Amino acid sequence: MQYRPVGIHDLRVSAITYGNWLTHGGYAGAAAAAECVAAAVDAGITTFDTADIYADGRAEEVLGTALSAVRRDSVVISTKVGLRPDQPGHDKDLSRQHVLASCHRSLRRLRTDYIDLYQAHRFDDETPLEETIGALADLVRRGDVRYVGVSEWTADQLRAGQAVAERFGIILVSNQAQYSMLWRVIEPAVIPTSSELGIAQLAFSPLAQGVLTGKYLPRVPWPEGSRAREVCGSSINRCLSNEVLERVQRLRPIADSLSVTLAQLSVAWVLHQPGVATAVVGASNSRQLWETAAAVGIVLDLEVMRKIDEVLGDIVDRDPAKAGKTYDVMARWRA
Repeated sequence: MQYRPVGIHDLRVSAITYGNWLTHGGYAGAAAAAECVAAAVDAGITTFDTADIYADGRAEEVLGTALSAVRRDSVVISTKVGLRPDQPGHDKDLSRQHVLASCHRSLRRLRTDYIDLYQAHRFDDETPLEETIGALADLVRRGDVRYVGVSEWTADQLRAGQAVAERFGIILVSNQAQYSMLWRVIEPAVIPTSSELGIAQLAFSPLAQGVLTGKYLPRVPWPEGSRAREVCGSSINRCLSNEVLERVQRLRPIADSLSVTLAQLSVAWVLHQPGVATAVVGASNSRQLWETAAAVGIVLDLEVMRKIDEVLGDIVDRDPAKAGKTYDVMARWRA
């Protein structure tokens, strides 16, 4: 495992972060979740990502329980606040009241005295930045939170947020953004701006929610037990057109030439990108975690990177206007 700095700051994360968006408290049971966390620790993964909204708080509870036997200062726990689509009128609530209350609930569910990285889960257009950043700064001063980051903010939002943060005596250290070989909308503006501001990317969905594993084949029923079959309304269904799946299968000879799986190739590609500190991956069993962790040691030279670009071609989405719009996929992607 590699351990990387988050931007220009002294927070260090494992190159692979174990995220529990759809698994803990979701379609993977508590026993499987505990097994995955144990496997992650054994594989050298020290960074764990969750959010208050995942499984309505249950994901944080499961993670807290699974990590209770692990020495606290040996892991980095990140969670998020602000995304509440189940409550009309409060879908991006980063008000002071909600930030403070949610943090205290997260601390209880995670069974910890502090959160290493607390992230604003999407930008809130209805709450002044000063109010949000001020609340986050108070949490840092109280010792409830060590570092502050954001998720899926645009370049302009990052610039404005960092300016306000500096006035409050803190800094934004990270932006958790969707990033994969297929979805590269953060490359034109978000990554250069982040680099200028000292903000690192925590890349989520490096496997495009499973599409880049190659297990979904064009014109073939989805595998039993897969996310596309088991999770009703899953966002993966926005990425399962035959055209996308055919391009992914054309990556297989590249992976075979390196003696790696498509999943490992995809994660290694993300880890080779400038400004990326870690790839946030999920898993429903320990085998998947061990496979993903092995991607850290894979070296991709310029010729391999060129071949990947050549194969994927114009199916890659690079539209900078889609930064912060996680599921605004092109029509050609949709099943």
